[in-house]
Amino acid sequence: MGTDAKRGIDLRQYNREAWNRQVATGNRWTRPVEPETIAAARRGEWSVVLTPNKPVPRDWFGPLAGKDVLGLASAGGQQGPVLAAAGARVTMFDNSPAQLGQDRQVAEREGLSLRLVEGDMRDLSVFPDGSFDLVFHPCSNGFVSEIRPVWREAFRVLRPGGTLLAGFSNPIVYLFDPDAEKRGELRLKYRMPYSDLTSLSDEERRRYTDVDEPLCVGHSLEEQIGGQLDAGFLLAGFYEDKGGAEDVLSGYLSAYCATRAVKR
Repeated sequence: MGTDAKRGIDLRQYNREAWNRQVATGNRWTRPVEPETIAAARRGEWSVVLTPNKPVPRDWFGPLAGKDVLGLASAGGQQGPVLAAAGARVTMFDNSPAQLGQDRQVAEREGLSLRLVEGDMRDLSVFPDGSFDLVFHPCSNGFVSEIRPVWREAFRVLRPGGTLLAGFSNPIVYLFDPDAEKRGELRLKYRMPYSDLTSLSDEERRRYTDVDEPLCVGHSLEEQIGGQLDAGFLLAGFYEDKGGAEDVLSGYLSAYCATRAVKR
């Protein structure tokens, strides 16, 4: 899955290696949390994010102690260790072994129990039906070509009444001319459906591949929200978030979304 015939790029393989290199260069989402953060989580003082900045409401989790939690495509030494320190039984599932290594580093440093599994977020067949009480899935499904399998698999591995917490990008973030954005301008250039594999010229794509950045796909809101509903989930919570100060679009709208969905 994920190979584009026109470009000859295996998206899953490319992004695995790209995220491995992001770990080496210190990407924000690959930096292990500090010991103080884990100590606070053990005292019940913790927060995690599904989107760039806004903490997930604590009541979206319910009581964490003893809960079986799947961190879906969310490795990096951050959310998983915090949730484990807060009392959950956490399994981290990710495409990047280096990202999983960051979780391992924190777990060994802090004496936390974390199960680490490498794989494709669209295929959770390593887990039996009804394995988890909660799936935590921050902004990451833009790194695979299709996301309905992600929602179906999340639904399958949850127990009845279980919860899926997901973050994702509004696809509008991918449609502007990046050179104009560097000048502080927003100029529409690309159309939906958007993919770094097929929407860009070879030269345009090199702005990412030459610096080992992951490649992205802009999934529609119908795929993001409608896909969860079609998988059988009931939408029970929603909020929006903005990017950082350097994000021009954030001056106009909140382009990141978070959902709480329940397995009926």
